[in-house]
Amino acid sequence: MRLPNLNGVRAFECAARHLNFRLAAEELNLTQGAVAQQVRNLEAALGQKLFVRRPRGLELTGKGAAYFTEIHAALTRIDQATARLAPQTRSVVLSVPPSFASMWLMPRLAEFEALYPEIELQVIASEALSDFGADGVDLVVRQASPPFAPELRSVELAPLELVAVASPAYLQAAPPIGSLEDFRAHRLLESSHQYWRQLLGSDEGAGKSARISRFNQTALAIAAARSVRGIAIAPEVLIEEEIKSKDLVVVWRDDASPAIGYHAVAPIKPARPAKDRDHLAEWLCAQFGKAWA
Repeated sequence: MRLPNLNGVRAFECAARHLNFRLAAEELNLTQGAVAQQVRNLEAALGQKLFVRRPRGLELTGKGAAYFTEIHAALTRIDQATARLAPQTRSVVLSVPPSFASMWLMPRLAEFEALYPEIELQVIASEALSDFGADGVDLVVRQASPPFAPELRSVELAPLELVAVASPAYLQAAPPIGSLEDFRAHRLLESSHQYWRQLLGSDEGAGKSARISRFNQTALAIAAARSVRGIAIAPEVLIEEEIKSKDLVVVWRDDASPAIGYHAVAPIKPARPAKDRDHLAEWLCAQFGKAWA
């Protein structure tokens, strides 16, 4: 006897487990009618009734129940053999600030994926504190200052060195800048970190003559600066490429030694194996000339 159509066998096994064509259709991502038709075709090929159709569901016939027992065991063995043969997906969850994610990480992510194609990286853009045990995060990058909790391992990636930048086109027609007070004559692009407020004083002081446009992310303020909207302040590490390419020009630099920096942080004793997390941390630190030690 020829083997029956395997699609029909799978449809029968699924319908027999649920005793319902609709639930089987949902699991198999088919229409209910398609599942029912596949089962009818299987019954016709076998010359046996496998189900009794009831108003509220299905009931296996005696031969259908015996057939289900064998088919279910066979399909389970196929699934298990396939799972052993197929490469296992290895995932790592990285949490980074939104602007760090869009401005620094995304342009470099292809390099990590090429080095470790077997690692499935999930990126969460957040500045919130992470509970490494509860939220499933393996590694975070945060703007912070040490010391960190003793159970955490951390490496400073880069200090938070702030620069004010504008597009060359904006500066061509804008008033000259020789001191901080000169910024009040310009359109200032403010992120949620409120760097302009910290630099020039309170909102009232900064607003005496300055025009301030506010954005909830540094990336948006920088995009506005590229679009000739005004002058933005950002951590230099996020816009190094734009400065090198002269898409943005530095008009002010904070010369004070910052206490805050970008740090990579993870538990010393993680809840799950740390091999893949450490691959990510080593790659991340190497981008800044640091070691994940």
